[in-house]
This record gives sequence, C-alpha cells and structure tokens, in this order.
Amino acid sequence: MANIFRRKTVDGILKEAAQGYGDGHGAGMNKVLGVRDLTFMGIAAIVGAGIFSTIGKASFDGGPGIILLFLFVSVACGFSALCYAEFASMVPVSGSAYTYSYVAFGEVIAWIIGWDLLMEYAIGNIAVAISWSDYFTTLLNGFGIHIPDYLTMDYWTAKAQASPEAKLAWLNAPSLGSLKIICDLPAFLITVIITWIIYVGIKESKRSTNAMVILKMVIIFVVLVAGAFYVQPANWTPFLPNGIGGVLAGTSAVFFSYIGFDAISTTAEECRNPQRDLPKAMFNSLIICTIVYVLIALVLTGMVSYKELNLGDPLAFVFKAMHNQYADYIAGVVAVSAVIATASVLLVFQLGQPRIWMSMSRDGLLPPIFSRVHPKYKTPSFSTILTGLIVGIPALFLNLQVVVDLTSVGTLFAFVLVCGGIIRLQQQRKKALHLHGADVITEHGEQELVPESKFKTPYINGKWIVPLMFALAVFLFIKYYPGGLEGFFNFKDAKGIVTWQVIREKVPYLLFGLVFAGTAVMSFIGSYSLVPVLGFLCCSYLLCESGTSNWERFLIWLVVGLSIYFAYGVKRSKLAGETE
Repeated sequence: MANIFRRKTVDGILKEAAQGYGDGHGAGMNKVLGVRDLTFMGIAAIVGAGIFSTIGKASFDGGPGIILLFLFVSVACGFSALCYAEFASMVPVSGSAYTYSYVAFGEVIAWIIGWDLLMEYAIGNIAVAISWSDYFTTLLNGFGIHIPDYLTMDYWTAKAQASPEAKLAWLNAPSLGSLKIICDLPAFLITVIITWIIYVGIKESKRSTNAMVILKMVIIFVVLVAGAFYVQPANWTPFLPNGIGGVLAGTSAVFFSYIGFDAISTTAEECRNPQRDLPKAMFNSLIICTIVYVLIALVLTGMVSYKELNLGDPLAFVFKAMHNQYADYIAGVVAVSAVIATASVLLVFQLGQPRIWMSMSRDGLLPPIFSRVHPKYKTPSFSTILTGLIVGIPALFLNLQVVVDLTSVGTLFAFVLVCGGIIRLQQQRKKALHLHGADVITEHGEQELVPESKFKTPYINGKWIVPLMFALAVFLFIKYYPGGLEGFFNFKDAKGIVTWQVIREKVPYLLFGLVFAGTAVMSFIGSYSLVPVLGFLCCSYLLCESGTSNWERFLIWLVVGLSIYFAYGVKRSKLAGETE
C-alpha cells in the first residue's frame, strides 16, 4: 500500500528545481522579477473589476461603515499573507499552496490543493475573461462602435432572452442548420492575447503588468481627486445605517478582492531573490490596495447617498449623478480603467496556473509534458497553451454565473491549508527542540529535517486566547442567534416539517463550530501560535458563507481529482520508489 502522505523535503524540492524540468526540454526559468515587479503583480490581481462593480453593492449594504469591513478583511488576509510569506521564503519554487502542502502535510493533501487551485484559476479566469468582454463592449459602444450582440454573449444567455440585448442576439444570430452561432468573441480574443504575452516570456508579462498597473493606478488617483471635490460629509451620516450586520453582508465580495498574493507566490522561480522579495511584495500589495479600497469607498459614499449605490457601475454612476460638464468624460475614463484593470487580473492569474501544472508534473503527478520549459522563452510552454485553451474556449460559450463562486471556495480552501501548514511546522519545530535541541524530528522511526524559513510568522501564544475566543463566540451566538441553540438545532421548515434542505444549509456552520472547538482545545494543549490560528479560523468561517451548493460542486471536483491521483499520480510520483 503506497504511503499517500509521504512528504517532500525542502532540500529535495530545491534540488529538483535546479536540475531540470520534466522531460528535460528547456532549462531553468528566467529570474527577472524584483520587489517592485512582484508588488505590481499583487496590485494587478487585487485591484480588479471588484473596485468598479462589487464595491457598490457592499457600500449599499453597509453604508459609509463599509471601510471598517475593508480594514477588517485586510487584517484577516494579513494573517494568511504572513503564512504564505513564511512558506514562500522557505520553499522558493513555483507551485504556491500545492508545494507548501507537500512539505507540511504530504502528497495526497498536496494533490488535493493542487487540483483545487487548478479549478480556482481556470473558473476564475473564465469569469474574468467574460467580465472583460462586458466592459470592453460597453466601452466601444460609448465610442459608437457596436459589435453584433450575438458575438458578445454566450449561447444560453441569448437563448433565455432575459434582456433586450439577448433577444436581439437570438433573433439576429446566423444559423448553421438549426444551430444558432452565438459566442463571446471578445472574451476568447483577450484570452488569446494574454496567453501569447505569457508564452513569449516573463519579461514581456512583467512589462505588460507594470504598464497596466501604472496606468490604472493613475486613473484611479485622478478619479479620487476629482471625486473629492464633490464629497458631502453629510452623506457619511449615519455611518452604520444597517448596523454591523449590514457591513458584514459584503464580507465575501470584499474578501475575494484580496487574494492576489496567492498568484504572486507561483512566480517564485522567476524572482531574483524570492526569499526576501516575495514576503515584501505580499505585504506591499496588501497595504497599498487596502488604502485604495478605503479611499474609493469614502469617495463613493461621500458623493451620493449609500442608498443609490446598489448597481454594477458605481464609479461611473456617481460622476453622472453630479450633472457637470465633465461627468461623461470621467465616466469614460472609469470605463477605460475597468478594461485595463480586468485585463491585468487575467494576466496575473493566467500566469499562475501553468506554473502549478508544471510543479505537479515535476513531482510525477502529471505527465512530463506539463513541465516542459520552452528553450527560448523559458516559460512552461505546453502548460501555458493548455491553460489558454481551457480558459478561452469555455469563455466563448459558457455562462458561469452559477459556478463562479467555486473560485471563492477554492481560494479559501488553499488559505486554510497554508495557515494549517504553518501551525503544523511550528509544532514540529517545538517538538524537535524539546527532544533533540536541534531542528530534527523523529516520525515513524525516521529522522528528517524540519524546514526553516528566513521569514518567520510572529509567534504569539494562543494557549488561553483561542479558548477564550471560542467561549466568547458561543456566548454571542446563544445571545444573538434567533432562538439560541434551540433555534439553531431546529431543522423544521415554515410548515413545521423536518427537511433535508434546512439541515443542509446548517451543516457548514455546524462543521465550523466543531473545527473551532477542536482548534481551541488543541491550542490550549499545544500552545498554538495565534496568527496562523486566526488565519485558519477566519478562512474556515468564510468557507461556511460560500454556500452549500458550491461546497457540493467543489466536493464533486475533488472526487474527480482523487480518481485521477489514484489512477495515475500515486504510482508515478517521484517519491513512490523511495517509500515503498
């Protein structure tokens, strides 16, 4: 029976990265990225379409107090970023949370998170490509250039005919026999362009990203300055019109604006000094983007009442609402910035996925061709092309509104494992020092090195703090949940009948309660570090908010992935011969 929890040592990973890739084609990757480039990549991934759309709905729910949510989420993400930074400094290779889990938990967990990340990047990128298409066609319409409606949306949206544009697309689309030719051509074309940039080299990707980030940040600065002249402080009262509950209603949308540091970590092998530069870039991008989001939220809620912001293009709307001679011009600038911002998000995340394919292939879990590096461009050539096809072709035809939230589940799942990995490694170091006075542990009769990192997550003893947090959470839950514990464990519907649907919706929260209780007990026994525990708990709770249906789809995806692992990867893993 294969040991599916076999782990890789950091030294082994670094040697493999230095020796070659997969089938031997190509050499190492170009190390051209510095702190500034990595920071720009983080900003490119974080300041995306959300700042032009979802911030409006979040402001509508929370009022001016939405800035508290941005600050809270930035702190919560900071816990995860600290854990990512320690791993990135410890294991400076491509692979992100996949490679980190291989070191901390073992092969099968690494496969699960790698498979999860592939879903996260693929579905997320398809959604971003479709979003870019919407912004781009709207911008062209502003210049009087109209692309036929049947070339700007998917077949199913047109068939539903739920909007005037969809009706026109369905009526005017050419037919091939009984099949109407309807597709989202701009979404496909932007994917092709971005894939080509990534394929020809990291330098070209870096220059493109830097240029787009500089341009969109300049535009955002102009919008902030212009908007500041129209701010009326009276609009900031009341500050919390819907209470804390209204602010927290936007938690999921706001949280996922901050996940760019995951993509940064996939470029570790193309950094000049990854152990120093990756942690700096993660925190730089997180701080800069938090400031930008808070300022944008203050300007939006200061220019108009929060009650008017429940729409998809809040930045353009607030300037049109001012009824001044420059309103249309500024709205056009916002539209240009939205196109640039969305393209930069697509570029960074499209850059990350091939490097995860490459890392999994290099470990033997996928065929060798996935880790082939182009001899001239020094990029993972086959994986980059495959990623372009996986994203571009579905973007032509699919409406992914139902499954877009899978990206959220995948991201949070990665964050949970990374934070849990740091907890595990910290406990291993403590055990090693206690038993041997050195960084060595004995596991199953074998000695192995406990990996060290140049960047360390700060240690704050959570022995008493985490159990007290759990006790406080239980008290507040009983006090404020309708009906208390009895109300929560009431699984009857409005008709008084116990139904699976009611039970199903409460299962994630019940599981979180058990996880929180277990973490509190283990923190007391093992004196767990507070920072990774807080990251672990925050992300675990947000997983509950992701929706039961998304969890069910996610589990189906994992079952498919595990089937592939046991049919192919477990036997061909490069560690298989060492442990059997």
